[in-house]
Amino acid sequence: MQNLVELLKESCLKYPRRRAIIYKNKSISYRSLVERIVHLSQRLSRLGIKRGDLVGILMANSADFVISYFAILNLEAVVIPLNNFLKPEELQIILEDSALRFIFTDSTFAKTIEYLKKATNALVDCLFIDRDLGREFKFFRKPLKNFGLDELKSNTTEKDLAVILYTSGTTGQPKGAMLSHGNLLFDVLTCVKAIEVAKNDNFICMLPLFHSFPSTVCVLLPFAVGATTTIVEGVRPFSKVLKAILRHRVTVFVSIPAIYNVLVNVHFPRFIFFPLMRKIFIPLRLAISGAAALPPETLKRFEEKFDVPLLEGYGLTETSPVVSLNPLKGARIAGSVGRPLEGIEVRVVDENDKDVAQGVVGELLVKGENVTRGYFNKPNETKEALKEGWLYTGDLAKIDKDGFIYIIDRKKDMINVRGLKVYPREVEEVFFKHPAIKEVAVVGIKDEHHGEVPKAFVVLKEGTIASEHELLHFLRTHIAGYKVPRCIDFRDSLPKTASGKISKRSLDVRNCPLPTN
Repeated sequence: MQNLVELLKESCLKYPRRRAIIYKNKSISYRSLVERIVHLSQRLSRLGIKRGDLVGILMANSADFVISYFAILNLEAVVIPLNNFLKPEELQIILEDSALRFIFTDSTFAKTIEYLKKATNALVDCLFIDRDLGREFKFFRKPLKNFGLDELKSNTTEKDLAVILYTSGTTGQPKGAMLSHGNLLFDVLTCVKAIEVAKNDNFICMLPLFHSFPSTVCVLLPFAVGATTTIVEGVRPFSKVLKAILRHRVTVFVSIPAIYNVLVNVHFPRFIFFPLMRKIFIPLRLAISGAAALPPETLKRFEEKFDVPLLEGYGLTETSPVVSLNPLKGARIAGSVGRPLEGIEVRVVDENDKDVAQGVVGELLVKGENVTRGYFNKPNETKEALKEGWLYTGDLAKIDKDGFIYIIDRKKDMINVRGLKVYPREVEEVFFKHPAIKEVAVVGIKDEHHGEVPKAFVVLKEGTIASEHELLHFLRTHIAGYKVPRCIDFRDSLPKTASGKISKRSLDVRNCPLPTN
């Protein structure tokens, strides 16, 4: 198997009638999916798309997103999934960086495309799947009369570029991580072994497909074994997600900590908590959390409430994305992101790139066939991030005697209080032990006497009350005084990135009153 197209082709050969995708309560078999991909790739070929071209996809979650993704790969071109949450001005930065000439989209984004065509000279053409194709759009959804699997015939190798995934840009200008077919194949097949994916599994895909986590785990992973992905447009309204889980008998729930934080506090019908009834109505066997840190308290409460193992993992866009995962069988450690997947190496180093002792915090380095070849058109950033095959993640971590990884914080987020290190995640996890806390973000702000001090932004659960004095007193009973935030800013909500992480850069940290103690 040399490329992602062959991965899909192999499943189609084995299971042509099995459901590949469920979308809007309609099923698409593997054979039908491949037929549509072939038809669309023929259409794109007539438009001049060829090997090595960069082709963007600007769409919300849909079956068409997946079809266009593989149609582009079938032409040996390179996919650039575009963040459909971004404003036109933000997308312009990506277009100018990549010199993207062609975008595959739908009429929902007509105004955005109009802006981009005027703002940049790079964009040559775009295809509106529901407008430009017209009657042909209806036809490409129907089986082809003279269809053969030979039409699915990409000749790309493992070394060839498959996708360019632009990071969210939370640390500055977005960078395009270049991932090869081999990068993604390695990560997918390693994950298949780790969570024992079978053809009878059905993954729920509600996270945005332009992001590396759902595109790998919710699409490529099930396709590797002939399993099913149930696609919903998004997480809101969440009742639609729950209906999809019940109606289509989803077995693998893939989400982010923000969703799990909500689920542990939602009241469900009583039948869900009777084991036999739960298995009849909700055959979930596994839940996976990624994209951000999962509070240990949330993991504990979720498993107690639903009796389903919740596996927290760790990864980055640059690693295709999965690096580590708590084991499906055996001990799962709350607060840990598990051990590295088979074939992936990790190290923790100090500021001089020297390996630290066991249990000591340092920067996490990753090495393996899943690691990006670099950033598109950014040789300096690539040189800084990749050294002798090791990816410098920018994450502070420690590794215990059993090889379990603990992500402490982002290196850039560490707060220096009079020379003492404060890791915001550590403080946030203590906050979550308080019953009134729904969301929290701890950041560092400048202080003329201490250099930096922590400040907290808090969202309380609906119907609860907690004062700043109460929460600060609660923290002081659990952590050292210098780690306790100078003040607490109560909010109705916290800003999020597209992947569901709290966007600390969007928080206003200018004002903080004098200490209340």
